[in-house]
Amino acid sequence: MTGGSGSAHALRIAALAAMMLFGGGALAVDAAMKDAAGQPVVARDASRVVSIGGAITEVLYALGKDANVVGVDTTSQYPPRALKDKPNVGYMRQLSPEGVLGLTPSLILASEGSGPKETLSVLEAARVPLVLVPDHFTAEGILDKIKIVSRSVGAGDRGDCIVKVLRADFAALDKLKARIEKRKRVMFVFSFVGSRAMVAGHHTAANGIIELAGGVNAIDAFDGYKQINDEAVAAAKPDIVLAMTRSHAPAMTANEVFSNPAFALTPAAKDKSFALVEALSALGFGPRTALAARDLFGTLYPSLKSAPFPSEQASGGIESCIP
Repeated sequence: MTGGSGSAHALRIAALAAMMLFGGGALAVDAAMKDAAGQPVVARDASRVVSIGGAITEVLYALGKDANVVGVDTTSQYPPRALKDKPNVGYMRQLSPEGVLGLTPSLILASEGSGPKETLSVLEAARVPLVLVPDHFTAEGILDKIKIVSRSVGAGDRGDCIVKVLRADFAALDKLKARIEKRKRVMFVFSFVGSRAMVAGHHTAANGIIELAGGVNAIDAFDGYKQINDEAVAAAKPDIVLAMTRSHAPAMTANEVFSNPAFALTPAAKDKSFALVEALSALGFGPRTALAARDLFGTLYPSLKSAPFPSEQASGGIESCIP
């Protein structure tokens, strides 16, 4: 070995040591992929993961990393054993730093929008690796979420396998939607405040699942969730009203909706067209959302029958991605 090559070798060793020492246990960097904070996705020590966000927890379990999870938040309702077996750090938007750091995590995976900001600042100051996972309410947003989570815990290959399975599901969903002749107008009602409906506009998970299922959001005048008056309900002309099931409260019913005078004059009222979607599978934008969109498609367009999706085939499911 010459002196020059020996020096180069020593520099490579020093660089690797520095990365391990100061990079929070970083093992590999995917420079092309960034989290919601704009930070490169890095494979880290995933021996003790706190998972904040129902879809993130679902992805970790799908990756076979459930033994590494030491804490979850209240939205982590699938699989059901997650909340039963793991310590609960509270609601993702009302976290306390003590509840999270008290579990001595080696890595925190948190859905974009987790908070409050003061808690995130404390977590960042504690120098525990924190990955903010983006929430984009599209098919590609789901696939990117899986890539980010899987790479963060050093399970990129398994994540790529799940992405391949779900990409096939979304391709099958696109073929179904190509058969639609006239798209249904869908209004998602989050709740009633008094007699006024709080409904979903654009840039919401509800809008995302409506579009994935081949519907059109009947509310197109605003972003987010807002209360609207009776005139706005009538003007929206929904063909069907959509709501979600709730684990902590009775689900909304068709009678509750169509007994409201504002909805009694809508096209949906003619046949009491009303449907419920399960909150996490349909609105969490995780591994089960493609199937939830397919099921909603079947509700919107019952005459357009669907064959089983690729992930439902005996040899093609997500379970096949875990050795």
